[in-house]
Amino acid sequence: MEKRDYDKEFQDNTRLYAYDFDYDVMHPFMIRAFSPMFREGNALELGCFQGRFTERLKQHFDDITCVEASAEALQIAKDRVGIGVKFIHGLFEDVTLPQKYDNIFLTHVLEHLDDRVGLLRKINDDWLSDNGVLFLACPNANAPSRQIAVKMGLIEHNSAVTEAERKHGHRITYSLDTLETDAKKAGLKVEYKSGIFFKALANFQWDQVISQKIVSDEYLEGCYQLGQVYPDLCSTIYCVCKKG
Repeated sequence: MEKRDYDKEFQDNTRLYAYDFDYDVMHPFMIRAFSPMFREGNALELGCFQGRFTERLKQHFDDITCVEASAEALQIAKDRVGIGVKFIHGLFEDVTLPQKYDNIFLTHVLEHLDDRVGLLRKINDDWLSDNGVLFLACPNANAPSRQIAVKMGLIEHNSAVTEAERKHGHRITYSLDTLETDAKKAGLKVEYKSGIFFKALANFQWDQVISQKIVSDEYLEGCYQLGQVYPDLCSTIYCVCKKG
C-alpha cells in the first residue's frame, strides 16, 4: 500500500480542507446535538486536526487526549488549545493508549481511513469504557447540496469520492445506512443515529451567504431543527455507539 503523507492531505489545495461554515456553524451544532449524551469522565478525540473542535470539547471535559496523524496540524492544535490536553502524534493503528475512555469522538475522520472497520473494532475492543459512548460523525453522501451537484454533472453519483476529496485523503463517502453498517461490523452497538443541519448549499456557498448576512441566525437554527426531521438530508450524519 502506498505510504500516505498526512501533512500533505491536510493542506489546502484545489479546495479548502475546512470552511468557516464548518467551524462557526457545524461545530457548535455538533456539540449541541452530542452534549445531552456526554458521559461523566474523560474524552478521547481521534483526529483533532488543528484543534478547533478540541477547543469546544475543552469546555465540557477536564481530561482530554487527542491523537493526530499530521505533525503540522498537531502543532497548530497544541498552540491553539494550550495546557490541559494530552496530544499524541501517530497513526490510530499504531498508537497504544494508556486507558479506556468514557467519551470518544471520531468526527469527519472515518472517511479518511483505509481500514475503517478495523479502527472501529479497536475502539470497541480496546479504547471504549464499559459505559462509554462513541460519537461517530461523517459527511453525508445524500446531503441535498451533493445531490444537486450530481444533477449538475459535477459529481458522478451521491457517494462518489471526488478528486478534490481524494487529495484530502477521503476513501469513501458515507450515507447513514453504510455508516451504521460499518459500526455494526466492528461489533459496536448503535444506540442512536441522526443528522446535523439540513444543507442545500455547498460549504463555500454557505461561507458567502453567511459573511454577506444573506441568512440570519434564525435561518441557521431552522436548518438545524429541520435536520432532526430529515437526518438523511443533513450535512453531517452520525451514530452514537456503545460497546458491543
